[in-house]
Amino acid sequence: MVVRTSYPFLAASFYLSLAPAVHSFASYANDFVDPSKILSKTFPPTTIDSQQAIVSWANELATIGPWSVVQKSYTPPTGNKHDYASFAPYWWPDCSKVGNTTALTDEQIWTTCPYVVKDGEFNPDVRVLVNDIGSFGELSDAVLYSALAWAINGSSSYASAVNNWVKIWFVDPNSTMNPNLDYAQMQRGPNGQKGTHTGVLDLKSMVKIVSGVLILRDGKAAEWTSDVDDGLVSWAKAYIPWLETATIAIEERNSTNNHGSFYFNQLAALQILVGDKDGAKKTIDDYFNGIYLGQVTADGNQPLESARTRPYHYRAYNLAAMITNARLGSYVGYNAWNTTTTKGGTIQSAVDYAMAHFADEAASELYPVVGAVASTYGDPDGKYANFLLKNAGQSYPSDASFLWNQPLSDSGLVDTSKANNNSGSGNPTGSNSQAANAALLAAPGVSWTTWMLWYLSCTVVMAFSVLDF
Repeated sequence: MVVRTSYPFLAASFYLSLAPAVHSFASYANDFVDPSKILSKTFPPTTIDSQQAIVSWANELATIGPWSVVQKSYTPPTGNKHDYASFAPYWWPDCSKVGNTTALTDEQIWTTCPYVVKDGEFNPDVRVLVNDIGSFGELSDAVLYSALAWAINGSSSYASAVNNWVKIWFVDPNSTMNPNLDYAQMQRGPNGQKGTHTGVLDLKSMVKIVSGVLILRDGKAAEWTSDVDDGLVSWAKAYIPWLETATIAIEERNSTNNHGSFYFNQLAALQILVGDKDGAKKTIDDYFNGIYLGQVTADGNQPLESARTRPYHYRAYNLAAMITNARLGSYVGYNAWNTTTTKGGTIQSAVDYAMAHFADEAASELYPVVGAVASTYGDPDGKYANFLLKNAGQSYPSDASFLWNQPLSDSGLVDTSKANNNSGSGNPTGSNSQAANAALLAAPGVSWTTWMLWYLSCTVVMAFSVLDF
C-alpha cells in the first residue's frame, strides 16, 4: 500500500488559507441586528468607536469579495459547481486496508479510503480545494457590516456592494448557488459522496445576511435594487422547502445541541426575509418549546455542549444561537428571554455559568454574548461590564456588537467628544482594533516571532469558529 502523505503541507495551507491577511474584523458565530434600532440612528455617544470599527471592517471586507460557489476548483458529484459543497471537518481517511500499491492522489483518497471520525480534530485538507463555507462566511460578514456602514454614514458604495454580492451569490444564473445543501459536509470515502445533516450548519450565518438586507430594504437604500431583492426572495422561497423537508435538514432540526439551535436561526431568518412573520414566530416557538427545554440545567450548564472536546467554545457557540433565536423572536413579537428550561435554566443563567467556566482561548467568544445579555436583562451591579473590562480590556467598546448591544456601559473608556463630529450620520473612519494591532507591532519588546504566534493563534480561532461540527 502506498499513500501520498501531504498533510504537513496541507495543515499549513489550511490554517493560512483561512485569512489572506491579518483581519481585524470579527466574525460572530451568529447574531440578528434589529433593523429598526439601527435605522433610528439613536446611537449613544459611547458607541462612536464601534461605529468606526464597523466602517473600517466593511472597507476591509470589500477588498476580499465578491464570492460565488462556482469559484471553487472542486466539482461536486453532480458535476455542477452551482451546488454548494463542503467536507466534514472531523473525518479522516483510513487507507490501511485499501490494498493499493501505487501512490493515491488526493481525489483517490477521498473516494477510495474509508473515513473515520475524530471529534475535535480538524482534517487539514477540508478547505484546500473546496471552500464554499469560507466564502459564505465572508459574504455574510461583508453584507452585515456594509449595510451597517451604510446606515452609519449613508455612503452609497456600501449599499451598492451588498447589492452586487447578493446578486452574484443568489440571483445571477451564471454564479448562483442552487437552493440546497445536498453536498454539505460530505464525509467522503467509498460511500461518503453525499451531504450530511451537520452540513446544514454551514449556512448558519444566513441570519447576518438577512439582517443586512433588512437594513437596506427598510432604509429604502436606492442602491438596493428591486430585481436583486425579488431574486433573493425567490431563492429563499425555493430553499425554505428544502430546509423543511429534506431528510438531512430534518435530522439537523431534531439535533438537540447547537446544531438544532442554529437550524432554527436559519429557518426563522429566511421566513422573515420572505415576509412570513407568522411562520417565523412558529419556528421560534418550536425551538423554545422544543429542544431548548433540555439545553440548560438549573445552574446554567449546557450538558450537551460541556460534553464536547472543547466545552468552553461550545457553550459560547450555542449561546450565540440561543440569543439569536430570542432576538429573532423579539422582532416578530415573541418574547422568549425569560423562558425557563425543564430543569430551571435560562439564557441568562447559561451566560453566567459560561462566564464562570471559561478558558483563556475561548473567552473572546463570550464577549458579544455577555454584551447581549447585559443589554437585554440589564446590568445594575456592573457584573457584565466588569467581566468585559477584565477580560477584553479597554477594547471592548470598539467591538462592532457594542453598537447593537445597548444599553451597555463603556466603563468610561470612550472619548465621547469625538461623537460631536462623528455622529451616526457622519463619516467615521478608522478602527480602535486596527490601532491596537498597530500598537502591538510597534510595542517595545514584541518580537517578530511573538507577533507571528499571535497571528496564527487568531487564525486558528477563526478556523474553529467557521468549521464547527
